[in-house]
Amino acid sequence: MEEKPSNRSSKNPSKKRKSLAPNKADPKTESKKKRKNKKQRPSQTNDDNSNSDGRDQHNNANGEAPPASASAQLKFFLDQFQSANGVQLSSLELESIKDTSILELAQCTNQDAESLGKDVKVAFGTSWKEVLCGKKLLEGKIDPGSPAILLISASALRAIELLRGFRSLTKECHAVKLFSKHMKVEEQISLLKNRVNIASGTPSRIKKLIDIEALGLSRLAAIVLDIRPDVKGYSLLTLPQVRDEFWDLYKNYFHQRVVEGALRLGLYGPLPDGTELKGKKKSHDD
Repeated sequence: MEEKPSNRSSKNPSKKRKSLAPNKADPKTESKKKRKNKKQRPSQTNDDNSNSDGRDQHNNANGEAPPASASAQLKFFLDQFQSANGVQLSSLELESIKDTSILELAQCTNQDAESLGKDVKVAFGTSWKEVLCGKKLLEGKIDPGSPAILLISASALRAIELLRGFRSLTKECHAVKLFSKHMKVEEQISLLKNRVNIASGTPSRIKKLIDIEALGLSRLAAIVLDIRPDVKGYSLLTLPQVRDEFWDLYKNYFHQRVVEGALRLGLYGPLPDGTELKGKKKSHDD
C-alpha cells in the first residue's frame, strides 16, 4: 500500500507540482481573485435558486402549495381508487377517463368555502343561474330530489361548512343536507320531493338515500370530494370506515358515469405530498 503513492508521483510528476502551485503564486494576484470571488458568490446563489424552481419559492413565500394539474389530480384519484379497492383498471377504462373529467378547483392551503362556491359557479358557465338557482321542477328534464352537484365530506360538520360557500346560490332553492347527525331519513325524503340543485352530505347517508330512490342522479353533473385532512390528519379518503363507505358509493353509482364522461370530479383540497395518505383505524360517526 505504501508503493501506490510513490508510483503515482513518479508517473505523473506534473500532478505533484500542481498541488504546490498555490504556495508559489503571487500574493497580490491571489488577493484580487479572492475579492472577485466574494463579489460573484451572491449572484451565483440567486441564479441557482431561481433556476432550480422559482415557482416553489413563490409558493413558499405565500404559504400556498403549487396547484396540481388536472392530469395529476386524475392520476391521484385513480391510484387511490385502485389501491383502496384492490383492482386494476383496464387500459380501455383508463383511456376513457380524460383529464376533462376533473372539475378544477382552487387548491391553496388557506381554502375557504367561498372560493369553492365561486369555482363551481364558473364551472357551469353561462348556465349556472338556471342550473344552480332555479326553483321550479320541469317534467322530463328536472326531476325532484336530483341535484346538479353533490358535495361529499367525511363528517356532518364538514358537509355544513362546504355549504356556506353556496349561500348566494341557495336563497330560492335551498340546499339539502344528507347526513345522519340530528337528521332522520324521513325528513330528508320529504325534502327530496322538491327541486334540489345542491346537496351536501356523508357517504353512508347519501348511498342509503340513493338505494331507496329518494335521491336521484338524473341531473348530477359533478361531485366534489372534500379531501382536506382534519387536525388529526384524516380525510374522506383516509378515515377507514368513511373511506370504505365512500368507495362503496363511488363504485356503485359514480364510477361508470365518470368512465362514460357523464360525470365530473372535483377534489377540494391540496393533494398530499406523498403517494400514501395518512390514516389509521378509528371509530367514526356521521
